[in-house]
Amino acid sequence: MTEWTRVNEISAAPLLAEFEVSDEASEIVVPDATTKANVEALEKAGLYYDAIKLLAHALPKREAVWWSCLASRQAQKPDADQPNIDALIAAEAWALKPTEENRLWCKKLAEVTKSKTPSSWAAMAASWCTGSMAKEGEPEILPPKYLYAHAVAGSVSLAAAFINPDAPSEQMVFALRQGADLAAGGDGVL
Repeated sequence: MTEWTRVNEISAAPLLAEFEVSDEASEIVVPDATTKANVEALEKAGLYYDAIKLLAHALPKREAVWWSCLASRQAQKPDADQPNIDALIAAEAWALKPTEENRLWCKKLAEVTKSKTPSSWAAMAASWCTGSMAKEGEPEILPPKYLYAHAVAGSVSLAAAFINPDAPSEQMVFALRQGADLAAGGDGVL
């Protein structure tokens, strides 16, 4: 059994307080159990979106954004427009080197792509990890603690629907394996 050495919280309780799970998931999750046990139980029950949300909250920011980049890269079509290509490149750049310059590049491209693609959500996730959400010159507005995780979950889930619109759950299972690899200290490349 591989331990999840990178998770932010061992017990799922603090993470579960940050977002809502589905009614079905609320009957399965055990807040005092480990995050790993809860993600695995949700996956086993076929509640993939809930499992993705929990894992997105559990991973450190860089690993979570990288996870959304992996999913977005798989979902990006050869005919993707330049802004979405750039949004993914920007999110990958931030995950590799989380500078303010890279974060602002992600923020700009997330606004341009208007949250319609996995790449757009990956860039948005990176832009919400640090810094201000306000426009330049306006008073600073810090993003809520786990706002990035909501964007990561959106990116990973949307990517699954883009990759296999008829059976996105198959891709969600693969994405959960990638996320588990990241949680265990790997690079998520399977």
